[in-house]
Amino acid sequence: MKIRLTQTVQKGGCAAKISAEVLREVLGKLDFSTKDPNVLIDGKDFDDAGIYKITEEIALVQTLDFFTPIVDTPFLFGQIAATNALSDVYAMGGTPKTCMAILAFPLATLDPEIMGEILAGAQNKINESGASMVGGHSIDDDTIKFGLSVTGLVNPKHLWSNKTAKVGDQLILTKALGTGTLTAGLKNSDYSEFDIKEALDSMITLNQVVDLLNEDELQSIHAGTDVTGFGLMGHAMQVSKASQVSLQISFSSLPVLEKAFDSIEADNLTKAHRTNASYTKNYLEFSTELNPSHSQILFDPQTSGGLLLSVDPKFADSILVKLQKRFKRAAIIGSVAIQKNQDGPKIIIQK
Repeated sequence: MKIRLTQTVQKGGCAAKISAEVLREVLGKLDFSTKDPNVLIDGKDFDDAGIYKITEEIALVQTLDFFTPIVDTPFLFGQIAATNALSDVYAMGGTPKTCMAILAFPLATLDPEIMGEILAGAQNKINESGASMVGGHSIDDDTIKFGLSVTGLVNPKHLWSNKTAKVGDQLILTKALGTGTLTAGLKNSDYSEFDIKEALDSMITLNQVVDLLNEDELQSIHAGTDVTGFGLMGHAMQVSKASQVSLQISFSSLPVLEKAFDSIEADNLTKAHRTNASYTKNYLEFSTELNPSHSQILFDPQTSGGLLLSVDPKFADSILVKLQKRFKRAAIIGSVAIQKNQDGPKIIIQK
């Protein structure tokens, strides 16, 4: 009998993340200050990875990401988990170099062959990225959990951060939204993996963009983050707050995966949809009325979602054309505006 991995867990993928509100409350009590001047980015701004400068030209990018199964096929789950973990390095403008696996597996209930298929799927995407699997750690646990710790390299003068968006920049999103609701539909047996192939293909597409762009275009990318479990609004809000700017988002410009709105209307929602909406509600302004159900796409928890890039408007169109060679649904979805509200930066949702 074929095992459906999604039926072995309560929550899957990045929808299983601890809510951003709870996380901010806990992390807000920690002291991230350091006397080491080589720590360029730490945890206080909720960025995608830590950055440690080695030389004037080389810095380490360090990240870790793992979660429970979001799909039923073990090899595919391994691919998605690896792609998602590697994405944090790409979001900083870096290149992944080494990976270490984090694996929890229920040996009492599942065949170890499934574990091998998960690791093989991860190895497939690590090889594609040009990085190397150098080790890892595993435990016998009640449910499957898998991911990677990834180390990459970036030039510290050219790294991307969520705190360096500039007024006037255009916002580019590399992948379409909707993986949260569609994989919830998969778990609820509304869809098969074949039915949501577009979403699965998106989740195993590496967010590698540096090789597509020339030096001037790379320099024109001022800030970046990847859109994952906190949804587009959650991650956009973190850019807005860290950079102290407001963002204008065009709802009609958002790329949305096929069947995603239908899935939302079928009530394929997760707890993360609710917690993401709660996390961002005080920072959102709606200048247009939206379909109440369709607006859930703003809070949809993405797994292995796209990069959100803040780009010099002079280069936005040329960058988009090149990105669309790899990311067919990449789109300009808005712009960076000056902070006008005395209450702080806002995200303004337009038609």
